[in-house]
Amino acid sequence: MIPRVHLHAATAASAPHHQHMPAWQRQVIVAAVVVAALLLATAAMAQSSGGKTATAALIERGRYVVTIAGCNDCHTPGYAVSGGQVPEQHWLIGDRLGWRGPWGTTYPVNLRHYMQQISEAEWLEVSGSKVSRPPMPWFTLQRMSRQDRRAVYHFIRTLGPAGPPAPDFVPPEREPVGPVVRFPEPPPQH
Repeated sequence: MIPRVHLHAATAASAPHHQHMPAWQRQVIVAAVVVAALLLATAAMAQSSGGKTATAALIERGRYVVTIAGCNDCHTPGYAVSGGQVPEQHWLIGDRLGWRGPWGTTYPVNLRHYMQQISEAEWLEVSGSKVSRPPMPWFTLQRMSRQDRRAVYHFIRTLGPAGPPAPDFVPPEREPVGPVVRFPEPPPQH
């Protein structure tokens, strides 16, 4: 503990300066300190809400990209046949409708579960390089900007997990169970 003498000495040393200051000057200094503190607090709040606005903008961009890129057409049951009239809470849960062709039968994955299982970095790597079976337009996904793929990731994650997992891939030599869209054999290439 500091001896009382030292405290008293420090107070005494600074006292003459403050004793000669008129009361109105002390009030102005206190008001200036309060205003400066308020300005700093306001700036800090604006900066933190700016981060939230950027996140909201990123999520809104993801909603837009998912919509215009046609992700819902396959990954949301009933979306295409209803003209897009499926509530957002039912979007991207995968589908039991299979897509059958020479490659076998594929099913649109439940993106809401999938995105909860991977990091943003993993999504950016997969979405930028993976080649998928038809009818997934992997080549379109790879052409999206990194920022748009980030936006898609964040939007889908905000939806949260929902729905059952999609059925597993069925190889071409096995018959799928349930409804399928059958693709014709491709024409011979010359």
